[in-house]
Amino acid sequence: KGADPSDGDGVHLIHLDGVRLASVITGVGEYKGLQFSEDGSKLAFLTNKDDYDAETPSWSLLLANTRGGAAKKIAGEGTEGIPYQWWVAPQSSLRFAEDGTRLYFDTAPISMDVLQERKEGNEGDKKMDDEADASKKAKLDLWHWKDPLLQPQQLLQAETERKRRYRAAFVFKSSKVVQLANRAVPSVSIDYRSTAKVAVANTNLPYRKTLSWDYPGYQDVYVIDLDTGAREKVLERVKWNAAMSPLGKYLTWFDAEQRKWFAKSVRSGKSKAVLVSRGIRFPLQDELHDTPNLARAYGSAGWLTKDEGFLIYDRYDLWKLDPAGKLPAVCVTSGVGRKQNIQFRYQQLDSSKPAIDPTRKMILSAFQTKTKASGYYSLDLSVSGVEKGKDAKPALRRLIMLDERLSGLEKAKQSDRVVFTRSTFRQCPDVWTSTLSFREISRVSNINPQQKDYSWGTAELVHWRAKDGQKLDGILLKPDDFDPAKKYPMMVYFYERNSDNLHRYYTPAAGRSIICHSFYVSRGYLVFIPDIPYKTGEPGPSAVNAILPGVEHLVTKGFVHKDRIGMQGHSWGGYQTAYLVTQTDMFACAESGAPVSNMTSAYGGIRWGSGLSRMFQYERTQSRIGEDLWAARDKYIANSPLFFADRVNTPLLILHNDEDGAVPWYQGIELFVALRRLGRPAWMLNYNGEPHWVMDDHNRRDFATRMQQFFDHYLMDAPEPEWMAVGIPAVKKGDSFGLELLEPEK
Repeated sequence: KGADPSDGDGVHLIHLDGVRLASVITGVGEYKGLQFSEDGSKLAFLTNKDDYDAETPSWSLLLANTRGGAAKKIAGEGTEGIPYQWWVAPQSSLRFAEDGTRLYFDTAPISMDVLQERKEGNEGDKKMDDEADASKKAKLDLWHWKDPLLQPQQLLQAETERKRRYRAAFVFKSSKVVQLANRAVPSVSIDYRSTAKVAVANTNLPYRKTLSWDYPGYQDVYVIDLDTGAREKVLERVKWNAAMSPLGKYLTWFDAEQRKWFAKSVRSGKSKAVLVSRGIRFPLQDELHDTPNLARAYGSAGWLTKDEGFLIYDRYDLWKLDPAGKLPAVCVTSGVGRKQNIQFRYQQLDSSKPAIDPTRKMILSAFQTKTKASGYYSLDLSVSGVEKGKDAKPALRRLIMLDERLSGLEKAKQSDRVVFTRSTFRQCPDVWTSTLSFREISRVSNINPQQKDYSWGTAELVHWRAKDGQKLDGILLKPDDFDPAKKYPMMVYFYERNSDNLHRYYTPAAGRSIICHSFYVSRGYLVFIPDIPYKTGEPGPSAVNAILPGVEHLVTKGFVHKDRIGMQGHSWGGYQTAYLVTQTDMFACAESGAPVSNMTSAYGGIRWGSGLSRMFQYERTQSRIGEDLWAARDKYIANSPLFFADRVNTPLLILHNDEDGAVPWYQGIELFVALRRLGRPAWMLNYNGEPHWVMDDHNRRDFATRMQQFFDHYLMDAPEPEWMAVGIPAVKKGDSFGLELLEPEK
């Protein structure tokens, strides 16, 4: 404020052909958000120059021709097309359509504070009086049963809502501003690369209340005209998103109830949705789905150029769909994926292209679901899976496949050079390079050479049958010097399904929630990571069904010390750990991180990190009860460790932090005080101010140390640390940490 115009406020261009300086606009004010059009001929920016002296100035959108001429104001408060008492959002994000047809920016309602500020003018004394009066007012939150969102969620989102911006566009052809998003349809999905004149908007606003217990929630789908702002509701009260084709010809979606793909022509307002996935006899939704909600589609690879075809996935293969619904679906990978248990997925190597050119070879990632090998294939859509002549090449061709994890493929912009990473349990994910043919590969980095000086370990797949007869997979990590004639202590860690991570590399560092697998294996432990499939209504018994037979299977091999088996899990894995120790004495000790111990009290709790009710988690997602508390009271109790705490004989270490925003920390407290009351060995760690995980580096090292001491004591006969033996009195907090190992009694 008060700057001299001669100080040079303004926007200035430097023309690189001759290094010429040209001023676009000058004058006291702020200028920001500079954005060039794709061809560099236009420059857009925001300024408050015309209202700079106001306490809260209004911003304007200006446009300049970079070849010369004065900047022109094209949008601002009061401009036709911008709603009454709205303005150009001060934090507006400017973006030109790549075809140069529109300039996108944001608008927002003028806040009540600014409107009141304008009304009162410069009444400083009155404002001070108002602030004094405000300090005398009651402070409360009113929870109303008809609120679309619970108060905690509203409070967390309040600042975001105050600053919410709504997308608008300046249309060059008509020289008009059109409002695209509004309070009823607050978000519009715009592909700035596209030449389409329409966009799609998915909104759940009318159904937000049900999101407290239902998932996925309902929503409405609109088609928005980008030149006029007109909107048409095309789908109502559906549980899936719809997406627009690159040229704006079609709207597509996966109907999760019918488990089929549909498309709708956008250019004809009277067109009906047509089934486009007919002829596919394999599931197009997740075949391993085991939560009580609608299974998600495997998704899509994208559109072919000119909107001529739409590529989708099943579990293994790619299919080409006719968006007009006239032709049956065609498997462009010829069923090779399903026949060979290889999951193919398209690798988009040029994000600037909105569609897939069928005349150019596609690169697909390949993952062998049985062996966990991975690599890359090429796919030639012009061949369509048919070989022409004995010397013709097949449409699908393997480029590279290794018993490793290959990932992170990226291509150079102006050549066919690519980089990617290779990793295994014992091989750090270094960067490698090649060409798109992958005939030769070369190592670029060696980021962990010191590893050769340390004992590490190996990873292998193991197989067993669950109690109900299902065939299951898991990972067994072994020390480098593993001897099957010896007996080893074993750690069991789990979280949903993990066997696809056979080649995951575990950096040896103190983690935020789980043991460091490579560290434990290097010290002589076995680590077992079993997969867990679930049945609705039986999340606890499902863990028993999968994990215990897996452990028993390994014990029968002869190299696991059956009296030295530990267990560790966090969050959902923490819950399952807490449940398992109520069902078996198989484990010598266990650590349960951030567990739900009482589903009846947790059901009515809040996820304080998001403000969401926890009901949806039990009725529809990970907790997998599948019904509300009143309809399935017995299931909530039967799956709650707290109600069976009297059966626990396993020493249990609990981690639950007092700022946990996912699982209320009183869940850990309920379990701890129950075990304490029952006289069972239990400890609870609360890292003050930490969330669902241990985030501070000092706290992470402390947690890792305590877990190591805990498991080493029970599984390796290590001395007991002081904190386990006698605890840490509150009066010694911060002075004593109790990590000293006690001398064993003679």
